[in-house]
Amino acid sequence: MADPESDPTLHALAEAFSIATEYWDWQGQLVTVAPTTLVAVLAALGVDASTPASATAALAEQEERPWRRLLPACRALREGEAASVPVHLAAGPTVELWLELEDGGRRDLRLPRRPASSRRVDGQPVEEWALMLPEDLPLGYHRLCARVGPEEAAMVLIVTPRRLALPPRLTGQGWGVAAQLYSVRSEQSWGVGDLADLEDLAVWAAAEHGADYVLVNPLHAAEPVPPLEPSPYLPTTRRFTNPLYLRVERIPEYATAPEEQRRRVDALHAAALPEPQPGGAGAAPIDRNRSWSAKREALRVVFDLPRTAGRELAFAAYRRREGRGLQDFATWAVLSEQQGAAAEGWAEEYRHPSSPAVQEFAAEHAREVEFECWLQWLLDEQLAAAQQAGLRAGMALGVMHDLAVGVHPAGADAWSLQDDYARGITVGAPPDPYNQNGQDWSQPPWRPDRLAETAYAPFRAMVSTILRHAGGIRVDHVIGLFRLWWIPAGLGPTEGTYVRYDHEAMIGILALEAHRAEALVVGEDLGTVEPWVRDYLSDRGILGTSILWFEFDWEGNGKPLPPQRWRELCLASVTTHDLPPTAAYLAGDHVRLRDRLGVLTRPLNEELAAAAEERQAWSDELVRAGLMTAAADEEEMIEALHRFLTLTPSRLLCVALTDLVGDRQAQNQPGTTDEYPNWRVPLTGPTGEPLSLEDVLASPRAAGLAEVFEDRP
Repeated sequence: MADPESDPTLHALAEAFSIATEYWDWQGQLVTVAPTTLVAVLAALGVDASTPASATAALAEQEERPWRRLLPACRALREGEAASVPVHLAAGPTVELWLELEDGGRRDLRLPRRPASSRRVDGQPVEEWALMLPEDLPLGYHRLCARVGPEEAAMVLIVTPRRLALPPRLTGQGWGVAAQLYSVRSEQSWGVGDLADLEDLAVWAAAEHGADYVLVNPLHAAEPVPPLEPSPYLPTTRRFTNPLYLRVERIPEYATAPEEQRRRVDALHAAALPEPQPGGAGAAPIDRNRSWSAKREALRVVFDLPRTAGRELAFAAYRRREGRGLQDFATWAVLSEQQGAAAEGWAEEYRHPSSPAVQEFAAEHAREVEFECWLQWLLDEQLAAAQQAGLRAGMALGVMHDLAVGVHPAGADAWSLQDDYARGITVGAPPDPYNQNGQDWSQPPWRPDRLAETAYAPFRAMVSTILRHAGGIRVDHVIGLFRLWWIPAGLGPTEGTYVRYDHEAMIGILALEAHRAEALVVGEDLGTVEPWVRDYLSDRGILGTSILWFEFDWEGNGKPLPPQRWRELCLASVTTHDLPPTAAYLAGDHVRLRDRLGVLTRPLNEELAAAAEERQAWSDELVRAGLMTAAADEEEMIEALHRFLTLTPSRLLCVALTDLVGDRQAQNQPGTTDEYPNWRVPLTGPTGEPLSLEDVLASPRAAGLAEVFEDRP
C-alpha cells in the first residue's frame, strides 16, 4: 500500500477516526506515519483498511454513520454555551423532542423551520436539522430524547463548568506534602503504609504546620493475591482501591471480636512485618507480598465475624451504589485467584464479563465475591475517615489522589471493560531526548469511539469514585486526555502514532465531577506538550505542574526562571516521584545511580558536569534572591529551594516527604524494571536508616522545612 500522501483514502479514513497520519518529533522533524501502522490502528477500532477497496468502503460507511441515526450518542458542552445537536430524519416525518434533566425536570424542544442539509442514504432522502439547545441548561448529565412514530432515541448531554473554580476553602496560596503512602510505615502498620498512617500524616501536617493537603501515589487496586505489581502506575483497575492499604484494627468488627479471633489477627500482624536486617544493614525493600498475604488472611478472619444490623444495611447500600462495576471487579478478583492472573489463560467461557458462565460462577462463589466487595466498602470508610480527619485538622483540601494514565493489560478493567479498550494496542511515548527509542508502557488504551457511545460512563464512574473522599485529583500524563501514542502489537514504540480523544468531553467531565466534590484538578503536563494544551487547561481551571529543576528561561538567557514568571495556576514543587530527593539531586547521586544502572545517554563525566552546572545556576539564583549565602550547606540549600517556591504566584506548593526528612533514595528510576527496587523503597533518613511515621512526626528537620511554608509571604 502506498504512503498516506499518495493514498488519500487511507489518509482520510485515519483522520475520520482521529488517527494522526503525521506528527512533529522531538527534533522538530515532520514524521509521516507508516501505512502498516495506520491499518493496524484502524483494525483495533474495528475498521478494515487492509486493501484499497475495504478502506474506500469503510470511509463511505464512516461518513454515512451519523446520517443513519436519529441522534448522536452524546455531546459535551460548557455551561451557558450556545450549541446545537444534529437530528437526522427521513424526509417528511415529524419528530417529538424533549429534554429530561438530571434533577427530574423536562423541557420540550422544537426543530427550526428548515433543515441544515440533506443527502441520500441507502437510496432514501435524509435531512439533517440543527436543534438549538437552551443556553441555560444546568450542570449535569441530561438526556435529549426523540420520538418519530414508534421509533425512540436518546442521547446524553453533558453540561460542564465553563471554568472550574478553585475550592472556596482554598483562600490563598496553599501548600501540602507529597508522599508515597506504602513507604510511610508506622509502628502499627503491617509492613506497608496504610490509610490510618495517611490520616495521622494529614493531621500532623495540618495541625502542626498548617498544610492544606497530602498528595499520595495512586491507591488503585492491584492483584487480589500475590505476587503484586509494585508499580502504583500499573493497576488492575483505576476505579477501586488496593486493600493492602486497609488498617485491620480500624475495622469495627475487629474491636468487638472474641479474644480468639483477635489473637489470630495479632499473630498475622506480626507475620506481616519485615524481617530485621542483620548488622544494621539499613532498610530492606518493602515486601508487599509478605504484608498482603498476612493481611488478607486476617481480613478473612474479620469478614467471618457478625456485623450489626446497621452495618449490614450500610454494606448493602454501598453495593447498590457501586452497582455492576463493583460486582464485575469482585468477580474478576475471584476468577483471577482461581483461574490465574491472566484472563488469556482462563477457560473460554470466563473471558467476557457478560457470559452466562461468569454469572453462574459469581452465583456459585457468592461468598468470595461478597468478600471482595466488603474490602472495597471498608476502603471507602477508611478513605472517608482520612479525608475528614485532614479537614477537621484545618486542611483546605485534605487528601489529593493520583490518577494513573492506564491499567494493567491483564487486570480487572481490561477484562470487565474489554469492549471499551482497543485490542492489539499498547500505549507508550514516541522517542524523546531522554528515551530515544520511545517507550511502551504495556497498557491498553480506551477506544475514543466506545467512550462516546457509552457517554463516557466508565470514565465518569472512575473519576467520581476517586473524588468521593478527596479534595483534589492529580492526573498523571494529562495529555493522555487529548491524545495517546498507540503502538500496534508486533511493532516497536517508534512505529506508533497519536490517536486523539474528545478532550472537551473528558476535561469537562473532570471539571464537572470536581465541581460536585468541591475539589480541584491538577494535570501533570510535563514533557512534550503542545502549547495550546496548557492554555486550554488553564482556561478550564485545571492546574498545571511546575518542577523547579525544569523551570529555566529556555527562550531567553537560559538561567532559572525568575519566581514572578512562574505560572499561577499550577502545583509547584522542587522534585517529583520520578526524580530523586533533593539531597541526592544536589549531590549528583542520581547521575551516578543512572551510570551504575546503564541508563545514561552520555558519558558519566559529561552528565556530572551538566548536573553541576545546573546546581550552580540555582545556587547563584538563590544567593541573588537573598534566600541563602554562597557558603550554605546542603540542608540550607534545600530550605532555600523550597523558600523560592513561596515567592512564585503558584496557587499550590508541594514538598516531598522525602525532602522533609532528608531521604536520599529515589522511589522510581525511569528506564529500569528489576535493576532497581522501583516503588519498593522505604522511607529513610539522611544516612539510610529506616524511618517510621513516628520518627517523621518528631523530626526537627521535617518541622524546620515545614516552617518554610508556614512563614511564606
